[in-house]
Amino acid sequence: MKNRMYQNVLTNHIREHSSIYLFVIVLFMMGVIFGAIVVNSLSFTQKEDLFYYLSQFFGQVSDGKVAASKDLFFQSFFHNSKFIGLMWILGISIIGLPIILILLFIKGMVVGFTVGFLVNQMQWDGFLLSFVSVLPQNFIIIPVFIVTATLSVSFSLKMIRRQFMKKMGQPLMPLLGRYMTVFLAALLLLMIAASIEAYVSPILMKAVVNTIS
Repeated sequence: MKNRMYQNVLTNHIREHSSIYLFVIVLFMMGVIFGAIVVNSLSFTQKEDLFYYLSQFFGQVSDGKVAASKDLFFQSFFHNSKFIGLMWILGISIIGLPIILILLFIKGMVVGFTVGFLVNQMQWDGFLLSFVSVLPQNFIIIPVFIVTATLSVSFSLKMIRRQFMKKMGQPLMPLLGRYMTVFLAALLLLMIAASIEAYVSPILMKAVVNTIS
C-alpha cells in the first residue's frame, strides 16, 4: 500500500509539473551543448594553457598529491548545496524565476565544457577521464539540480499568480513545507554525491591516469 501511495504521489507530481520538467531539461541540455561549443571557439593558445594546467593536475593525481578526501567532500558538498540553496531562495521570491533558469543553464554549460574540453584534447582518453571524474557524482547531482530547479520555478510561478493575478489556489504554508522537505532531501543526495567525488572519483582517476600515461 505504501509503495502504491508513493508511486501515485510521484506520478501525480510528474504529471502536474511535466511541462516545467521538459523545459528545464531542454534548458540544461542547451547549456551542455553551449559549453561544448565554447571549447571549439577557444584559440589554440587558450587550449594549450588550459591543457597545461590540466596536465599538472593529472600529474598530481598520479603522484597521490591531491587534496585530502575530507577536504574534497566538504568543498563539493558546500559548493553544490550553495547552488541549490540559492535556487531555493530564488524560488520563494517573485523576481527569482529568470535567475533560477540562468543558474541551471550555467551548470549545464560547466558540465558540457569540462567533458568537451577533455574529449577535444585527449580524444578517447579524455572520454575515459570524464567518465570517471565528472560523470559518477553528476549522475546524482544533475537530477537533483533538475528537480530543485523545477520545483523552484513552480513555486515561483505560484507566488507570481498569487501576487499579481490574485489566484489563491492551495494554501501557501503546506506548499512551503513540502518545498523545504524536498530541499532537505536534495541536501542528503548531495552528501552522497560529494562522497563519491571525494572518495571514489580520485581512485578511478588515478587508475585511468596511470593507464594512459
